Amino acid sequence: MGLLLLNKLKERIKKIIESLNRDDINDLRRKGEIIRSLIISGDYPLDLRENIEIAYRKLCEFYNQGNVDVAVRSSATAEDLPSYSFAGQQDTYLNVRGIENIYYYVKRCFASLFTDRAIAYREDNGFDHFKVKISVGIQKMVRSDLASSGVLFTIHTDSGFEDFIVIESIYGLGEAIVRGEEIPDEFIVHKRTLKDGYKPILMRKMGLKEHKQVYDEIHGGTKSILVRANERNKFSLNDEEILKLSKWAMLIEEHYSRPMDIEWAKDGIENEIYIVQARPETIHKGVKKRTIEIYKLKERKEPILKGIAIGNKIAIGVKNALDILLDILKEGYIYEGYLKYEVEEINLENLRRPKTKIMMN
Repeated sequence: MGLLLLNKLKERIKKIIESLNRDDINDLRRKGEIIRSLIISGDYPLDLRENIEIAYRKLCEFYNQGNVDVAVRSSATAEDLPSYSFAGQQDTYLNVRGIENIYYYVKRCFASLFTDRAIAYREDNGFDHFKVKISVGIQKMVRSDLASSGVLFTIHTDSGFEDFIVIESIYGLGEAIVRGEEIPDEFIVHKRTLKDGYKPILMRKMGLKEHKQVYDEIHGGTKSILVRANERNKFSLNDEEILKLSKWAMLIEEHYSRPMDIEWAKDGIENEIYIVQARPETIHKGVKKRTIEIYKLKERKEPILKGIAIGNKIAIGVKNALDILLDILKEGYIYEGYLKYEVEEINLENLRRPKTKIMMN
């Protein structure tokens, strides 16, 4: 990173990390904040600053706007590795306007390479902090604050079944679903039957969708507002949109030759759907499972923290609760103390095959 070289920060950051006590969460927070402050207070390389301004002015001219609204998005080289879940560890800023604000948020994206969570994850998994590179993409905003957005997977995230596409959708900008803040609508589509020309939407499950992220027209950036009851009580995607996303998902999966985790957004002004990001799915890591593990709690207790993530498992230990919610559990519950549980393993090869095929109306 040129910014580190210009400001002679690499050795200073290295010494801070070497002195880190990984088992002390307060030490992690303190040193992470110091590292990020060093980067944010550093000077831009002159050529980088000029290139950012030139590119932004071209984008403004293309859309015929004085200060076009953009997303300032982090993308780290380790983020999309098939066997590790780095996704979501770096920052993204939405509805950014004006070159000075872009300078401000680009630097914060660089600094987010050293979020507490990112530092801890690299330490735990043996990654060299200085071999992970970061770039910042600046994209024209899709006005999903006026429509819907979400994620989709070309594999069933609980079972690892590869013939399903799972689509999750909420109203508003997609940050709320990526962070697990809202319970989305969920749709399941059968791939092979879709390829045969049918409309195989096997499941529609309505989520709560209580809040949505929209533009903050006064202060800039975004804000959270309540979703109206009439919107909450209907699906945020129609069947045509579900099938369109599913067909695109199969093309993306075919291109990369692996199950994919895809972010999409619908523009409420253009009434068009866009794919904004695609990365390898990391829960099942491309392994074809012959068994399914079902985790069951044998006793109950009031959870101290709830959340939504991907997968279905029970975890025990002193690992940061937020990491567990984001990386392991499906409907995430964190309990204080220890609860007994059991794991049932089902061998798929021993199951009797049904004699009927999927039937569609």
